[in-house]
Amino acid sequence: GILAALAIPAYTDYTIKSRVGEGASLSGAFKTATEVYWSENGTLNGIVAGLNASTLGLTAVNAEYVSSILFVLNGTQPTLEVRLHTQTNKLGSTPANGGADGGCFTYLPDTSNGSGSNIKWSVGTGACAAAVVPPKYLPKT
Repeated sequence: GILAALAIPAYTDYTIKSRVGEGASLSGAFKTATEVYWSENGTLNGIVAGLNASTLGLTAVNAEYVSSILFVLNGTQPTLEVRLHTQTNKLGSTPANGGADGGCFTYLPDTSNGSGSNIKWSVGTGACAAAVVPPKYLPKT
C-alpha cells in the first residue's frame, strides 16, 4: 500500500510530462525554421505574418496530445505557442492530461546577442491565451 501511494502519483506525473513532451518534439521544425529566418534576415520582425506552417512547407500540427503549434505576437516578440488537446479518459469524463489538459506553453526566442548569433530558446507560459501547463510538466529548453 505504501509503495502504491508513492508510485501512482509519480507515474501519473511522468505520463503527463511525456504527453506535454510531444509538443516539445513537434515544435522542433518550427524552431529550426525560426532560426533559419533569423540567420537569413537578421531580424524576427514580421515573422508572425510571414512564417507559419504553410509558408514553411510544414503540415499543420494536430497530433495525439498536441492540437496546434503556431506563432503569436507577444508584444513585439514572436512567440511559438504549443497548445494541447483537451483529453478525456476511457469513461469520457476525467481529463487524461491531468493538470496539463487543454493547456498551453510557449517557446520564447532570445536574440539579444544580435544578428549573427544563435537564438536561445526559453520555455514559458506568459503569452498563452489558453490555460497554462503547470511548471512541473514543462519541457526543458
